[in-house]
Amino acid sequence: MDNAISELDQIKRQLMTLHRPKKPKMLVVDDEPDNLDLLYRTFRRDFNVLKAESGIRALEVLGIEGEVAVIISDQRMPEMKGTEFLSKTVPQFPNTVRIILTGFTDIEDLVDAINSGQVYKYITKPWDPNELKMVVQKAAETYEVLKQRTEELDRAQNQIQLLATIMQTAVDYPSLEASLEPIATAVSDNFLADACILQLVEGNVLMPVQGSHTTGSTVENWLADDPLVREAIASQTIQGAVNIANDTALASLPHYQKCGIQAHLSVPVIHKGRSIALISIQWKQPCSLRPDELTTVHLAAQEVALVLTSFQGH
Repeated sequence: MDNAISELDQIKRQLMTLHRPKKPKMLVVDDEPDNLDLLYRTFRRDFNVLKAESGIRALEVLGIEGEVAVIISDQRMPEMKGTEFLSKTVPQFPNTVRIILTGFTDIEDLVDAINSGQVYKYITKPWDPNELKMVVQKAAETYEVLKQRTEELDRAQNQIQLLATIMQTAVDYPSLEASLEPIATAVSDNFLADACILQLVEGNVLMPVQGSHTTGSTVENWLADDPLVREAIASQTIQGAVNIANDTALASLPHYQKCGIQAHLSVPVIHKGRSIALISIQWKQPCSLRPDELTTVHLAAQEVALVLTSFQGH
């Protein structure tokens, strides 16, 4: 058990190294070029700053770049007020924190926007740079908290759905062999993998019986030649490489080169102290799993063991 935990911790450290925090994105919107440049210079050290000269252009930028941590928008702009623009960003980007800059006393508009959750805070022009920096820092921290809570909720829901789907296969399918492909599909879909193979193991040897799922045309099964798979079965612990390009021993293997797999988790399915199956989860890019999602991988393997052994009594 301790060995299994240490292997998980090692893969978690790999994932943490691979996904070091990047500078958060910020979008600044103002129809005055001088203000736009000033905002850019103020925040470019700590943020990846995107610029837009109007609300319409800002919506186009968001359509290309996706979610940003903070939006700072001028209120009085031609064609579209800042509050109107910000209201349009709420449905798609609910976690983004929005700040309005105003040189006028548009109190009614601003109060409505703040009360409806569209605006986090407003700053009057000319703004004090230190005050604005403090507000933006708080806004970025708020965004991170909101994003983390949303991601945790999503992961919890996905985990529940995955485990329920795996368990349901014991009811929906008539045999062990028939259950393998739907389980592989559920695992692949949950972890956004490019391929997943669930293959039976007997006496620490891969058996011909398998189920697979791929986002491409076919799944090539090279598991018998893979050192991660052999080690996972022998040690009964999860083995993985989250960025194969950085692993010279694996990157040189023909099957990784041919299939373009850049990340691979080999997950043994254990029952009563022996390996009864192997789950291979493959991605064609460095692994995007968060470290805590490895817990879901581990739980899924335990659930698969229950399902596979349940067929023995049928």
